[in-house]
Amino acid sequence: MDDDGRIHLQSFLATIQDLSHDPSISSSKSDMHECTSLSLMKSLGSYREIKTSFDLKHPPNQTSNEWNKELAAFQPSDPLFQDSVDDHEDYLLPTSFGRKQKLTYPRKKVKTNHLFSAGHSFQTTPFSLILPRSIESKCKRSGKKQVEIKNSLGSSYLLRSGMVLLKNYLTLSNQVDIVNKCEKLGVGQGGFYQPGYQDGAKLRLQMMCFGRNWDPQTKYDEDCRHDGSKAPPIPDELILLVKNALQYSHSLINSEDELPMMSPDVCIVNFYATSGRLGLHQDRDESSDSLSRGLPVVSFSIGDSAEFLYDDKRDVENAAKILLESGDVLIFGGKSRHIFHGVKTINPNSAPLPLLKQTMLRAGRLNLTFRQF
Repeated sequence: MDDDGRIHLQSFLATIQDLSHDPSISSSKSDMHECTSLSLMKSLGSYREIKTSFDLKHPPNQTSNEWNKELAAFQPSDPLFQDSVDDHEDYLLPTSFGRKQKLTYPRKKVKTNHLFSAGHSFQTTPFSLILPRSIESKCKRSGKKQVEIKNSLGSSYLLRSGMVLLKNYLTLSNQVDIVNKCEKLGVGQGGFYQPGYQDGAKLRLQMMCFGRNWDPQTKYDEDCRHDGSKAPPIPDELILLVKNALQYSHSLINSEDELPMMSPDVCIVNFYATSGRLGLHQDRDESSDSLSRGLPVVSFSIGDSAEFLYDDKRDVENAAKILLESGDVLIFGGKSRHIFHGVKTINPNSAPLPLLKQTMLRAGRLNLTFRQF
């Protein structure tokens, strides 16, 4: 982590620790500032003391092993501790699923919340999409106007051959149902976890799969996930939404050859926190038959909006950029099936207010991508 990253983290931790002494907050565990619990404040405060002491004793380039030894006995009192620290540290995602950027300051693995098996880490404490917070007060403090969901279908765009964007295709009811289904399945066996590689690098998102398991290390090679769980089936309602979106898209293109139909048997569900991102990569782990036929990927976006990049080459500087908002459906198949694509940034406080009120979805973006293996 560079000096700016250290200053940013220490400033954040100082703010959290100051809040823990505020009588209006500490008077009751049920009285929370945003979504920050008292136990989380305590964990972050303790972390700050240990980290400050370490920095005073060691030079900036001290090895990560020394830092890990310093924290070996540290036991955070809140399961959200690691996510809160991760969101404010200067870590980068792999630039693609197959190519990782070296981390200069490896993330500490908290023993009480994570297990490590066969090169993969997963939470013993389930990750929940739901995080109660004061929606209206958050909007006022952010100074941003919250987005309302429109009842009618938005504009549709043919971005290039085989690539279609359906704006506001998912209704509020659709989005609420999807959040509720993902929450119910995400906290159970085979639910959300943070995927990673054998060398310890982790993607900066939470993931689970429907239909068939996939992860960046083993791809589709293993029927069971590293924790022994199998992927739950894709809910029938989601399959119907995918097929209807594909059929609607055919009204924008010349023929089905440009954008083939498909029957989804895999759904990868990713949740990006507001600091999450994903480097340019190709979705090319499906069967040779599926890839050669150009069977499309169908992507649902829910929650905070995201800047989405795509190009024929892995070129971040020159890649095309579109804004994917809550309710948007993006489809790419045919000649566009092998495009490089990624998420540049998540825009905080951009989720529709009615969605937040009905689901209490935590800050970030929920993304479901369907494909046929």
